Amino acid sequence: MNIVIAGAGIGGLVAALSLRSAGPHRIEVLEAVPEIRPMGAGVNLLPNAVRELAALGVAETLSGIGADLTELGYYNHLGQTIWREPRGRAAGCRWPQLAVHRGALQQVLVAAVRDRLGSTVPTTGARVTGFTPRPGGGVDIDLAPGPDGAPRRIAADVLIGADGIRSAVRRGLYPGEGDPRADGTTVWRGITRAAPFHGGRAMAVLGDGRWKAVVYPLATTPGADGLVPVNWAVSRASAEETDRFPAAVADWRCGDLRMDALLRDAAKAGSFPLLDRDPLPRWSFGSVTLLGDAAHAMAPMGSNATTQAVLDGRSLAHALAGHADPETALAAYDRERRPRMNHLQLLNRAKGPELVIDLVQARAPRGFRRIEDVVDATRLAQVADGYARAAGFDADTANAPSPYGLPRRPPAAA
Repeated sequence: MNIVIAGAGIGGLVAALSLRSAGPHRIEVLEAVPEIRPMGAGVNLLPNAVRELAALGVAETLSGIGADLTELGYYNHLGQTIWREPRGRAAGCRWPQLAVHRGALQQVLVAAVRDRLGSTVPTTGARVTGFTPRPGGGVDIDLAPGPDGAPRRIAADVLIGADGIRSAVRRGLYPGEGDPRADGTTVWRGITRAAPFHGGRAMAVLGDGRWKAVVYPLATTPGADGLVPVNWAVSRASAEETDRFPAAVADWRCGDLRMDALLRDAAKAGSFPLLDRDPLPRWSFGSVTLLGDAAHAMAPMGSNATTQAVLDGRSLAHALAGHADPETALAAYDRERRPRMNHLQLLNRAKGPELVIDLVQARAPRGFRRIEDVVDATRLAQVADGYARAAGFDADTANAPSPYGLPRRPPAAA
């Protein structure tokens, strides 16, 4: 089977590695950029994703370049604790929660793909612009013109759209959908070398109902300077806010976490609007399907988007391994993944587990003496547990055997 993956992001690369084990397929990964460089900031891999990456033989490498997080805490803008919970192995999971730089994660996956599929994979400078289903099955795929300006077209038995939130493959399936949805939120992101905080393995989310800061380390062992790289993201809920970044959050403190120390180079931080997509009634059409942000771009609540892209890739390969007919396989993948991702998209749009910050802010805008006087701990636990189960990273689910086990094949080049 000839399978073309549009996009060499995390989901597309995981799909390629998984498909290499799923059968004697010819796999092409097409990436629009001329060179894959380590771009982006920090991402979290939740235990259910680390389990799948372990099955692909790359989790140990990732453990050496990231931070094994053991705690998540939600706090108000005064640094008072709303909710804290153990994460990863500290929560009883067999697998850790890893915070890694997205670019470093991508480079590890690219190296594995080249080792197992051949040194020319992924193909860079190859942007998918559209496709045409072929009578009787398969698809013709249009690429942006090459250096000579000539149009390019290739054929495949299966096309996987893993080409991001502005996916050309999704646009071909839903031509009237338009641009991604923006809710007015602006996000600033950066990485700063700073002193470890909260024991060195914690993620902290602080907010006042208008502004929010998400902070976590990307390493747990300090360098010679005593510092570690700390990923931070600060968001403003509405363009109508009169406060300005970074002054609005610079005086926030939470134990030994000081936002001013992280934001000293804030002038260099990039900013972007928070975007997502509406849930779709269908991902798979004949020989074409979607994966990752192309399928279910979601608001970045709950540290979940990268994890779900990993699971998409594993689920899709599992379906193709279990069905001789590719269209039947893609339909099975759609049934298995899309309903839960539609649910998760809506949960994240409603702020996911981070809604507890707004709940407490509305009830106690000037702070509180005891969180129990503001909200019942049972309610907070229900929010956290419900989200974990919806996303599949609760200990019971994450510790279960992978539902996407595939035949093991030698990693010879195609």
